[in-house]
Amino acid sequence: MTTALVITGTDTGVGKTVFSAGLTLALQACYWKPVQAGLDEETDRETVARLTGCPTLPEAYRLRTPASPHLAAALDGVEIGPMPLPDLPGSLVIEGAGGALVPLAGRRLFADQMAEWQAPVIVVARTRLGTINHSLLTIEALRSRRVPMLGVAFVGAEVRDSQDTICRVADLPSLGRLPPLTALTRPALAEAFGAIDLDTIRGAL
Repeated sequence: MTTALVITGTDTGVGKTVFSAGLTLALQACYWKPVQAGLDEETDRETVARLTGCPTLPEAYRLRTPASPHLAAALDGVEIGPMPLPDLPGSLVIEGAGGALVPLAGRRLFADQMAEWQAPVIVVARTRLGTINHSLLTIEALRSRRVPMLGVAFVGAEVRDSQDTICRVADLPSLGRLPPLTALTRPALAEAFGAIDLDTIRGAL
């Protein structure tokens, strides 16, 4: 039976792929990014496979254009439908596309898909200026859809006031902070992930 964790970000480019890779490696889990928009460069699935050596599942939707999923799908002439959780043994790390409120099709957002999965969500937030607003808006959007949230994981240099403020106002625990990595390699990622609260994460599986 699948035990899944969902990784969402407060925005595009906050570091959720690197965090997903670190978590996949730490848990020796399987990785799945159901929607990949943009195929010209290394895809997120390929990045995670290279960094972890762990199994990965093929995307449900591979879209050529690096754009919001609804637009990339329209340009490819497809429509993104509901995506059931894969049925496989062990743990599964699912990486969302962009932020929680990116559109998939029509009025359907990725947050709506997360609400259907009902798997625990980790919100990945950057630490630099603007993170408080983006993080709290993301958390409110998920909470309004009754999406279960495990906590907030931060990526970047430490900004203690922002990190503490987000967790206090949102009433969610901090799961730790992944610092900037000068070399993005498997050993460096595994070492840096020692700062993440894996006991709490494992307890949700």
